[in-house]
Parts: sequence; structure tokens; C-alpha cells
Amino acid sequence: MSREVSTMQNIRSLFIALAGITVFAAMALFTVSLTLAVGGILTVLLAARAISLRMKPAPVRAKANNAQQREMRVWNDGRGTIIDL
Repeated sequence: MSREVSTMQNIRSLFIALAGITVFAAMALFTVSLTLAVGGILTVLLAARAISLRMKPAPVRAKANNAQQREMRVWNDGRGTIIDL
């Protein structure tokens, strides 16, 4: 009788160990997938920000070469070039 109980305890211990390993593997897989998802979202946001900053037109400043003329201002407001004489 004691041999049967010992065998049952060994089988029960084996199933508990397998269940623990399965839970640990599932948690590790969830953590890795969550990390990849957050990393992908951050990568997309970073790329979108870099592209949007690159597409913004920079203002262009210019001055007249002749000192007798008053200063000429030229800039681009994003809809076209503006020249102020």
C-alpha cells in the first residue's frame, strides 16, 4: 500500500512540476510578445515623428546686397514664398 501511495505522490509531483513549467513558459511568452508589441508601437511613432519633422519647411532669410537699399525680407510660410520689399 505504501508503494502505491509513493508512486501516486511521484506522479502528482510530476504533474505539479509540469504545470509550473507551463505557467512559467506562458508568462515568459506573454512578456516577450508584450515587449515586441510596445517596441513596434514606439518604432512606428518615432519614424512618424522623424518624417513629420523632416517635411516641415524651414524659413528662408535673405538680405539685399546693396547697403543703400532697405532690408528685403523673404520667408516661406508653408503656402508659398513671401518677399517683403
